[in-house]
Amino acid sequence: MNENSQNSNFIDKLSKLTVDNDPIDPALYEKFNVKRGLRYADGRGVLVGLTKIGDVVGYYIDESGSKVAIPGKLIYRGYNVEDIVEDAELHHQFGFEQCVYLLLFGQLPTQSQLDEFSSFLGSLRSLPEYFTEDMIMKAPSSDIMNKIARGVLASYSYDPDPENRDVANILRQCIELISRFSTLAAYGYQAKRRYYDGKSMYIHNPLPELSTSENFLRLTRNDKSYTRLEAEILDLALILHAEHGGGNNSSLTIHVVSSADTDTYSAVAAAVGSLKGRRHGGANIRVIEMMDNIKENVRDWSNEKEIEDYLYKIGKKEAFDRTGLIYGQGHAVYTISDPRAILLRNKAAELAKEKDCEEEFNLYTSIERLAPEILYELHGQKKRICTNVDFYSGFVYSMLGIPRELYTPLFAIARIAGWSAHRIEEIVAGKRIYRPAYKNVAEEREYVPMEKRK
Repeated sequence: MNENSQNSNFIDKLSKLTVDNDPIDPALYEKFNVKRGLRYADGRGVLVGLTKIGDVVGYYIDESGSKVAIPGKLIYRGYNVEDIVEDAELHHQFGFEQCVYLLLFGQLPTQSQLDEFSSFLGSLRSLPEYFTEDMIMKAPSSDIMNKIARGVLASYSYDPDPENRDVANILRQCIELISRFSTLAAYGYQAKRRYYDGKSMYIHNPLPELSTSENFLRLTRNDKSYTRLEAEILDLALILHAEHGGGNNSSLTIHVVSSADTDTYSAVAAAVGSLKGRRHGGANIRVIEMMDNIKENVRDWSNEKEIEDYLYKIGKKEAFDRTGLIYGQGHAVYTISDPRAILLRNKAAELAKEKDCEEEFNLYTSIERLAPEILYELHGQKKRICTNVDFYSGFVYSMLGIPRELYTPLFAIARIAGWSAHRIEEIVAGKRIYRPAYKNVAEEREYVPMEKRK
């Protein structure tokens, strides 16, 4: 037996010890009134903090204490995101940079303030000297989220004042990261293409006059070209993913880690690690994989009965990954509607015409209409569910020709704006380290000396 096999067998033995030792009786969670996942039994999150940054509205609590579902709203600093999107379209502007300004500073910028801020962001998009060669090309990663996290941590070494906790310095660090996330992701992808896929690598310089969405498309495409509509719909996706309240896992992560009084790069890298998780930021990839399966098994995409029959099979664990999940359906807060999904779907209709993908778009809208009813019928849930933003974001990215390994990094490129606002809020207003309680349910045991152990 070779050394690798011996090590593997030893790890397997240790793993069995770990698994056998760690189970906890589920009844104990109820006995001690534990809020698993920081959630109440009805799915509401446990209140652990206050924020002025964003709000996710999907219900209200009536006089009896019951949840009453309402159409979903996404609020940034008191403003409905639908109004932000509408205003950006009206003025033929890219809106993500305005959202960044709003989330960081709590107010809508004037045109001159926005121009100045956008220009400042643009001037910071290039990575520090030798960073690309030393930190990206010399250590490529098969996963771009890990590459971004490493890039964030490596940025500490290029910062002349990395440990300074003054708000001005933290703001400077956050703005630099917001600006550079798209470059980190694009260059990490190019290195992955070269070293893992055996394809050509294209390293283009970001242009300071371009928006975040324009630069991302420029940096990831061989010929650097894109249409205005392509950049607009990617900009919309960035707006819709920039913030989602303080309770989502990655935003909570940056609050928790920041409360320990660590540096900006450590806190942001932790948030990236959270977002990478398959229960958080990777959901749109699961939607695309499911849609691949549906397209292979539904011959006539215009036949709703055929679509419905196959969705029933998925819901009954008879098809696709046999989990019974129809991905892109349901949300922890939204029940009647996810406003992000509606906005993205409406813009996706325009792009589908440009890309000659209208038949596929119609398949998506059919599933959006059918899936919630099918899941309600199959599982008898107490609440209705709605299609969420992940259902359409992957479709939009696929029409844009964006590789799947960049779907979750795109989420990070947007959410770094919200994370930065939450980090600053924690530094300014939190000022107390998170220290929730865990109840120990193991019995105390009498120590056994070495010679008496069996």
